[in-house]
Amino acid sequence: MKLKFYGRVPELQLLENYYAQGESRLIALYGRRRVGKSLLLEKFSNEKLVYKFVGLAPDEKISADDQRQFFAKTLMGYGIPAIQTDDWSHLFRLLALKVEGKKAVIIFDEISWMATGDPTFLPKLKSDWDEHFKLKSKVLLILCGSISSWIQKNILASSGFVGRVDHVLEIKPLPLKDCNKFFQDREISDYEKFKVLSVTGGIPLYLNAFDFSQPFEKNIERLCLSSGGLLLREFEVIFHDLFDKRAGVYKKIVESLVSRSLEASEIAKAIDWEPSGVLTDYLEDLSTAGFISRDFLWDFDSGKVSKLSRYRLSDNYLRFYLKCLQPHKEKIEQRGMTSSFLTLMDLPSWPGILGLQFENLVLQNREVLWEALGYSARDIVSDNPFFQKKNTKQPGCQIDYLIQTRHHNLIVCEIKFSKNVLGLEVAEEIKSKMKAFKRPKSFACFPVLIEVSGVQDSVLDSQVFMKILDFGEFLKGKTAA
Repeated sequence: MKLKFYGRVPELQLLENYYAQGESRLIALYGRRRVGKSLLLEKFSNEKLVYKFVGLAPDEKISADDQRQFFAKTLMGYGIPAIQTDDWSHLFRLLALKVEGKKAVIIFDEISWMATGDPTFLPKLKSDWDEHFKLKSKVLLILCGSISSWIQKNILASSGFVGRVDHVLEIKPLPLKDCNKFFQDREISDYEKFKVLSVTGGIPLYLNAFDFSQPFEKNIERLCLSSGGLLLREFEVIFHDLFDKRAGVYKKIVESLVSRSLEASEIAKAIDWEPSGVLTDYLEDLSTAGFISRDFLWDFDSGKVSKLSRYRLSDNYLRFYLKCLQPHKEKIEQRGMTSSFLTLMDLPSWPGILGLQFENLVLQNREVLWEALGYSARDIVSDNPFFQKKNTKQPGCQIDYLIQTRHHNLIVCEIKFSKNVLGLEVAEEIKSKMKAFKRPKSFACFPVLIEVSGVQDSVLDSQVFMKILDFGEFLKGKTAA
């Protein structure tokens, strides 16, 4: 089945602009596994002279020599007589001779795998880039990978590549307006779309796996509740391929964040780990991989970021798997779901995650919210989920999303999921938060509601909210005035 491709217009335009310059350029491209990096590069490479090389997936039996021999085999597929060698430079120079004087695209996909076991890989790539590719050809070399932290540490933060990387391109999950295009051939309610996105997030491969001629429950039965289903297998594949022998530690961290956001010290306690620089590195790896987000507090008067922060599980698929599938995985693999759990809707954990999944979708598409409120990026001083710690001078307070503008306005956003129309209790809830929320007297404070199921007239009549925004409009890439 041919995968559907939607969106990525800015990314494609950026790559086209560099390609059109007619000079050798180096691009580092990274993003979460399955986010559509390869599909984007396939789309961009259409009708161009392309040489693509892919690293072998990590395995204890895969050696540095295996990586070199696989690269050599790929060279032969492009008509380049290869040799058996233990020196990456020999292989790079064979490729450089092939593209000398030509305009071409070279893609090193899963570059961290390619470099496995050979510390000379990157220094030799850097040397051959300087001496051959950059001077004697007109190539766009794209270094691509799913292990974002590896690219950050070994390429972007490496003194060897300083001044050589022309652009760093992070591929993020699709925005809602592009996710919505997957549904365009079917009459599907916004709530049905929300259920799909609660499972998949904006990950193109997962959205492509859904057959929208079938009800949501039928898709879940095929993809999740049957042995061998894509979304039942996916979690272990991701963590093995990305984190290899350390996968267990990373898994414990994301499990600690399934139900709530936590500070680093709270995560350490939850996983029985001493707070240390090593844990900080693990958290950073998960952040750059796109699985968790770090939400910082900030000082209202100066706008400067505080040291206080919390980590949040921002990947919808991971939370869905850990809460809804993992507890029943063994039964599903052995004989399918038992009669007591016939569908996903019967799982007691499913309703409990929907509010958090909804928050993730909104936070990943916050620019649409800014536009709805009449702001652009230059108007925003700071924005994030906000927490106020309880002490002797103030009560505790949790705000789903807080925006500070340069006009000394604070926009307090309540992100509320419900299958039913919201009643006056949502207005009372935000009034309680506003009362507890401590902020400078010079700031005006305005509450906003973002919802998926509509509100009763009593909520409108209360005039508590400056604006009420419908999730369905987020899907269209615009919001109601």
